[in-house]
Amino acid sequence: MTQANAKIAIVIPAFKVVQEIDQVLKDIPSGIDHVIVVDDKCPLGSGNIVESNSYPNIEDLVVIRHSKNKGVGGAVVSGYKKAIELKCDVVIKIDGDGQMDVDRIPDLIRPILINKADYTKGNRFVDFKSLRSMPAIRLIGNSILSFVLKVVSGNWNNMDPTNGYTAINALALKRLNLDKLAKRYFFESDMLINLNIHNCVVKDVPMPAIYGNEQSSLSVRKILFQFPFYLLKGFFRRLLLKYFVYDFNMASVYMLIGIPMVLWGIVFGAVEWWKHAQLDEVTPTGTVMLSVLPLILGTQLLLQAITIDINSVPKKD
Repeated sequence: MTQANAKIAIVIPAFKVVQEIDQVLKDIPSGIDHVIVVDDKCPLGSGNIVESNSYPNIEDLVVIRHSKNKGVGGAVVSGYKKAIELKCDVVIKIDGDGQMDVDRIPDLIRPILINKADYTKGNRFVDFKSLRSMPAIRLIGNSILSFVLKVVSGNWNNMDPTNGYTAINALALKRLNLDKLAKRYFFESDMLINLNIHNCVVKDVPMPAIYGNEQSSLSVRKILFQFPFYLLKGFFRRLLLKYFVYDFNMASVYMLIGIPMVLWGIVFGAVEWWKHAQLDEVTPTGTVMLSVLPLILGTQLLLQAITIDINSVPKKD
């Protein structure tokens, strides 16, 4: 694949964006081979509106309709599968609400076309003006998630994990089990986790967003009560596959030794403290050391495993 002959598709999930998607499609730059709009059982009939309008700037417009709502992840996966069927080399995903500047598509796909990345995504944290325009709840939520997703996904060099302005090359796309990806709001985060598992290179591209009066789907309730479960599940799945199934290295050894030592130190120390506190006795020094030493050594081993994980972020030669 070269920049000249790369076949490019854009996937646009459409759900309650009838007021914005028409302009989004009119703004699509020339040179895009296929534009795939996925009507995710939109109650306002986004697919019908798209098909009823004319877009001379688009070479091939494909509309996919879901019989039931599958969420943004499910809609994007349907678009990805269609792009693979159309033998596309690069697949861009943008939202239909007009928040993403399509004039920046060349910047987004350039690292993929020159083989510097397998997956690129927008990063609003690079642009100070963009940060000032970002609603406070989004800024706080994205800041928290950015750090947590570094740990969970292993992509320590990336920020703004929920940014939905992305591009991926076909080879990376085919490595993923698309049917197993999260179908709703956790989709972008799950993509990052799975890309790391398969050693795909992820690169951030500075990409300010455009904010209107739309309501964010990133609610505080989801962050506090639903994200932790998915994050923990994704984290342990990544560790299992990357360090104990697909590979086994010193990070694996450090975790195998360090985790039991830390758990022993915490549990044994708590039990002994409680037992002696009930008897109103001072815990013997030897007993304290049996808890503290494994805890310290185990923590050091886990820190070494984290260092290896940070240094093993996938890179292009």
